[in-house]
Amino acid sequence: MLTLTNCRFPEGPAGSTRNLVIRGSYIEALTDDVPVGTDVLDCRGALLCPGFIDLQIYGAGGNLFSARPSIESLLAIEDSLLRAGTTGFMICIATNSDEIVYRSLDVLKAHRSQARNCLGVHLEGPYLNPKKRGAHVEQFIRKATLDEVKKLVEYGEGLIRIMTIAPELQDEEVLDYLAAQDILLSLGHSDATFAQAMQAYDRGFATTTHLFNAMSPIQHRAPGIPVAAYLHPSARASIIVDGYHVDFEVIRMAKALMGKRLFLITDAVTACNEGPYQHHEKDGRFLMPDGTLSGSALTMPGAVKNCVDRCDIALDEAVRMAAEYPAELAGLQAGKLEAGMPANLVLLDESMAVQQVIFRGETIS
Repeated sequence: MLTLTNCRFPEGPAGSTRNLVIRGSYIEALTDDVPVGTDVLDCRGALLCPGFIDLQIYGAGGNLFSARPSIESLLAIEDSLLRAGTTGFMICIATNSDEIVYRSLDVLKAHRSQARNCLGVHLEGPYLNPKKRGAHVEQFIRKATLDEVKKLVEYGEGLIRIMTIAPELQDEEVLDYLAAQDILLSLGHSDATFAQAMQAYDRGFATTTHLFNAMSPIQHRAPGIPVAAYLHPSARASIIVDGYHVDFEVIRMAKALMGKRLFLITDAVTACNEGPYQHHEKDGRFLMPDGTLSGSALTMPGAVKNCVDRCDIALDEAVRMAAEYPAELAGLQAGKLEAGMPANLVLLDESMAVQQVIFRGETIS
């Protein structure tokens, strides 16, 4: 049994601290006491948060997964993210060749039994709208066929957890099939009209990929996807809070309109000089060789900090956007500091730098 003492909680009064008791790999209690016979970790007033959940990330620690799909790169990504406080993530595979997609799935299937914080795959493409492709390689973008989608889903053996799709270009039989699978459908890289987006949410699209980026915009006579996401009662949306992908004032507006339905992703990539996705870092962002903005250089603690410092979002709510809300969307028992929850925790200092990570009740050095 381990007790974390002198912890500052995101929703607590300024300056107040409490203790958190861990038994095995689960949280047992939040308390003002220290149980007899427990090991003690003095947090010295550090901020204690649930481990972060990133539902869209391409790589970390210098490893872009789809550039060289391997168990070694996936292990390195897991370790890098774990040390940065991300205790659960979906590895994202962009629009790519069938060879890369299926090789990536082979790696993930081989890795499944030893996976730590990798929760599955977010397949972003290839069934996108080329008009809104962003950094995705156009030669691989295509309309889905039912046979192809069935083959892909069955081959994934449950590892494909999220799919980003442009619904306006897909046949009804494809959308009906996907809606019946245990896969989160996300509306993204799409030129859908407001009416088409509302119809997609009605038929089972649960969320929206990186709100505002690579989608039909808000216009006063053509409200587009963002307004549909705001107005549909069940639609959720991820957002990249780095100030490059979306202006901080627009993020503030989106949060005011969507409340708990808006959550954080990093969409992070790493520098890469090979393959179809060659990302080059410049001034805190990543660009493709032609200058197109690609993935971010964000970490989850950095995204939380930007929410608080630049978007006027309360600390406890910013933490929920990085943990509780994505966990809830993905159907995970995680993301909360409550008894019975997994003891996946991150300690942050005043500047949001990671001081300590606890994963399944064990400290990560």
